[in-house]
Amino acid sequence: MSGRYVSIWFRFLTTDWFTRRNPALGKKPFVLAAPNHGRMMITAANAWAMAQQVEAGMVVADARALIPELEVLDDRPGLSLKLLKGIAEWCTRYTPVAGIDPPDGITLDASGCPHLWGGEKNYINDIITRLQNFGYHTNAAMADTIGAAWAIARYGKNESIIPAGAQGAALMCLPPAALRIEMETVERLHKLGLREIKNFIAMPRSALRRRFGPQFLQRIDQALGNEEETIIPVLPVEAYQERLPCLEPIVTATGIEIALERLLDKLCNRLMQEQKGLRTALLKGYRVDGKIEKISVSTNHPTHNKEHLSKLFGLQFSSFEPAPGIEVFILEAQKVEEQIPVQEKLWSATQGLHDHGLSEMLDRLVCRFGEGHIHRYLPDEHYWPERSVKQASSLSEQNLSPWKADRPRPLQLLPKPEPIQVTAPVPDYPPMLFHYKGVLHKITKADGPERIEQEWWLAEGQHRDYYVVEDEAGHRYWLFRSGHYDSDKRHGWFLHGFFA
Repeated sequence: MSGRYVSIWFRFLTTDWFTRRNPALGKKPFVLAAPNHGRMMITAANAWAMAQQVEAGMVVADARALIPELEVLDDRPGLSLKLLKGIAEWCTRYTPVAGIDPPDGITLDASGCPHLWGGEKNYINDIITRLQNFGYHTNAAMADTIGAAWAIARYGKNESIIPAGAQGAALMCLPPAALRIEMETVERLHKLGLREIKNFIAMPRSALRRRFGPQFLQRIDQALGNEEETIIPVLPVEAYQERLPCLEPIVTATGIEIALERLLDKLCNRLMQEQKGLRTALLKGYRVDGKIEKISVSTNHPTHNKEHLSKLFGLQFSSFEPAPGIEVFILEAQKVEEQIPVQEKLWSATQGLHDHGLSEMLDRLVCRFGEGHIHRYLPDEHYWPERSVKQASSLSEQNLSPWKADRPRPLQLLPKPEPIQVTAPVPDYPPMLFHYKGVLHKITKADGPERIEQEWWLAEGQHRDYYVVEDEAGHRYWLFRSGHYDSDKRHGWFLHGFFA
């Protein structure tokens, strides 16, 4: 199937944006200007100003001689590019591939999309109507090539939809500028009396190349479809993506659930057939008012379990606001990994960290409470307690060193030891009592000291003498004194962890 492309032209892109922000500007001539070599030069003019012969490139003083009441506003650098990117992202509701065409256009790869809107005519009309309702003056055209669509959108007078294979005939009566060639070349063609494409299209290619250069021939070939031309999408196309256009805007939670179920059916079946599973997924809803709603989920292990993913998305539906209605749903598997089925062990009741039930439970907890609330730790090759453990990046990360079980270690290790007030005999007796957060703890049992030296190759500091103590309530703590005992100095005591 040949490709179908849509070119959208915003003739008054930046001035339309200013008019949207201040509707009063739509009833009078105004221009945007920026300083250039000590003069204020017009960078854009609205329709009222252009109707009175004021155009971009003129000096503001000359324009005011034509229109004394002309209003001049400061142009914003980079505004047109920012607007095109935003509108192109909005246009992804019509196709996965939407790219910008600076300084005033957008190109869509509409291949295989128009039937979802009831045909090419409805497809084009819907795009133009929506953009005009937003306040933009637009022209759009569809053809088999990007070059032909661009030419018809800007220079075509009648038909905006060129039938398949008819782009050559549609281009014949258009001016040379419709081929997207340089103005210098256009002027040379006009001087030679070649004012329409049909005047030179049949000339020998060697003569055209010698006279106008290879780029001239390239533009002709691109417009006719003899040379392929690609679109750089404003949003990268996900390899695993499913789309669901809606005949009527969806405004209810039930409707969103049904749409999600249909998307998950397609995506999960495809992943299962390819022996893959997703790790992160994004659901986007394109609203009628132009806004895009997004919710995402992540998993600890690759999965294509539709029921599990449906529950994860369901936990976040409260933040998915349909407002006036959602017309297109897109589900993307942003991160996909291999998932090869593993033979279950009949003699084993659990698979430990590889248990899918455990992984799915953790996924639900993360979706409910957010990232950063559940951690897994692994041992690290260090003596110093703060460095002896590290946070695992995932459930599948393996231990590179064994857990040290020859000495007691607290279940909860504080990230930073907290100072406490201690009463203790000398020199190396365990403490008798200590104050922590305003509470007095009388120690009934104690074990220690265990001396841990500072890792001098990493940091400087005193050694620590650790004690495992138990208070009268049966609670156990991990305390330490920093450095040697000295009767002339007041040494610090710290609480570093809690035992079960």
